Amino acid sequence: MRLPISLLAAALAAFLPSLAVAQTGLDADDLDTAAALREQALRGSAAWAVVESLTTEVGPRLAGTEADARAVAWAKAKFEAMGFDKVYLEPVSFPVWRRGHERAEVVGPFAQPLAITALGGSIGTGGRPLEAEVVAFADLAALKAAPEGSLAGKIAYVGYRIERHRDGHGYSPGSTIRASGASEAARKGAAGLLIRSVGTDSDRLPHTGVMRYAADVAPIPAAALSNPDADQVERLLRRDQPLTVRLDIEAGTQGEYVSHNVIGEIRGRELPDEVVTIGGHLDSWDLGTGAIDDASGVGITMAAGALIGELKRAPRRTVRVIAYANEEQGLFGGKAYAAARLAAGEVGAHQIGAESDFGAGKIYALRAGVDPAAWPVIAQIGEVLAPLGIATEPGVGSAGPDVGPIVALGAPWAQLAQDGSDYFDYHHTANDTLDKVDAKALDQQVAAYAVLAYLAAETTVDFGQLPVKPAAP
Repeated sequence: MRLPISLLAAALAAFLPSLAVAQTGLDADDLDTAAALREQALRGSAAWAVVESLTTEVGPRLAGTEADARAVAWAKAKFEAMGFDKVYLEPVSFPVWRRGHERAEVVGPFAQPLAITALGGSIGTGGRPLEAEVVAFADLAALKAAPEGSLAGKIAYVGYRIERHRDGHGYSPGSTIRASGASEAARKGAAGLLIRSVGTDSDRLPHTGVMRYAADVAPIPAAALSNPDADQVERLLRRDQPLTVRLDIEAGTQGEYVSHNVIGEIRGRELPDEVVTIGGHLDSWDLGTGAIDDASGVGITMAAGALIGELKRAPRRTVRVIAYANEEQGLFGGKAYAAARLAAGEVGAHQIGAESDFGAGKIYALRAGVDPAAWPVIAQIGEVLAPLGIATEPGVGSAGPDVGPIVALGAPWAQLAQDGSDYFDYHHTANDTLDKVDAKALDQQVAAYAVLAYLAAETTVDFGQLPVKPAAP
């Protein structure tokens, strides 16, 4: 016997919602709550006030300085004032690097000053200026191809110019030069390294950033030229006569310091030991006030967590907001957090980890790395995010830098991709200041993080575990 079409339609209408709940572990009330969080954030969130507070009351927060300690105290007090259920510190140890004076100038017939900044981790020039001829290379491959000993006593200059992209993928080649260029130059006998700033701006403000010396080389001083000064050096090199530059840099690494990851939690009502983490890094470089890198990430995720904390009913799992220590000089906060979870056997308790560390531009995409069986949850989250102009993009993306170490241990991740079209105009420069931050853009990001964190914490679906990545050599 055939059922009337009207009865079949009614049966299907009754079945589909139950099927959706089975796949996503989220019911209509959960989705309504998430949508309400989204709209509340769009009407105005606490994010801009948090960013203003951190950049004004603490300012630059170079890891290992007195300002680092003040930032930790600030973050603990801010979590408490914003109503988090549990606030605590976890220690993070790292070497202390300090910047002193830094000067550069062209000497000889075209004498003039140059705008430089020492790269984080660099040594200085040994208490007296280094004066040497400059030898130019287009990129890292060209430097590596230089004959052995060909740079003896000279300053290597690498002029690679990074490209502007919304997702920031032009940054990687430049950051690789910054990180390893001094070691490659030293292998060829160079006495110093200059690079074009890893930035997309035309301001006379150089970009700093971390570098490391390989164990098999003698360290040499390394600095970045502002982009206009790099252009000037290249024009001078085309004059077909030797170009001599004098560098005078005071910098170096001395001793160890203990800072802290600062953590605030909205405790879960049923599964408090299972966690969804969001966060940003608390430290900054010393040239600006770290507004986009990464006070914005701290403000966005603190505000999103606080919104969830205001709900009458807490989510099923715990939402953990982390202000990571010393990301800039080597992901020390993220590594310490992952090591502590591994030692405690808690990696499997991590359902989703996400991080805001790409400036203050609006979010345009949701990406994730989860067990395939949990993808319907991500797709459902994406539907709630769609009114914010956010597309769901399967099969692409990556975890944030401080989330990376625990993801390497198998924890799932999500990425809310921000528009970074102008991020590298200001990144790691004196121009990284509060005036670059738009409050309404922050509100859109708070809305997205609140939806993501709430629904990931509320679903009954487990996000699984990813393959463990082998440790880097």
